[in-house]
Amino acid sequence: MPLELPQIKCARVQIRMANNEDIPKILDYFTQNKTYLTPYYPSWHNGFFTEEYWQLQIEVNYQEFANDRSLRFFIFPKTASNRIIGTINFNNIVRGAAHFCTVGYSLAEFEQSKGYMTEAMQGTIDYIFKEFNMHRIMANYMPHNQRSANLLKRLGFLVEGYARDYLIINGKWEDHILTSLINNKWS
Repeated sequence: MPLELPQIKCARVQIRMANNEDIPKILDYFTQNKTYLTPYYPSWHNGFFTEEYWQLQIEVNYQEFANDRSLRFFIFPKTASNRIIGTINFNNIVRGAAHFCTVGYSLAEFEQSKGYMTEAMQGTIDYIFKEFNMHRIMANYMPHNQRSANLLKRLGFLVEGYARDYLIINGKWEDHILTSLINNKWS
């Protein structure tokens, strides 16, 4: 029986995993937003902006989803479903006594301040809590990234700590604020 892939529909966006037909849209998204996203991203992998890289990445994304390791989404506006405006990735899924994961996200520079990311994050968080039965989602942001701070606060994430030199972002170690959201309906 084939694996059923998540399709999350919100008021203005739909969120799903990418397929090979989406590769040109993925390349457009990252190429158009490279300068904007670079200060918030780890260094770009060799070949990141090539079809070959994304053919392999999409295959890896499907394998990780099938093996309960990660869930990597792309955000499409309902009014222009041939265009990607953002990403949401649930990674490092841990089961057993933990039932937690981390979330990372990005939104196109020219789609900022329209509420798309709040809507998409709420839809995917609901999915992860209900369908994946996660108890805890962790999200971390650099102290100067006020947009992420505001987004996570709106969604109910609580600050849990401060980690010095937490991740290598754009080639240098960056401090991060650690937050989490708990699924109070977990069973």
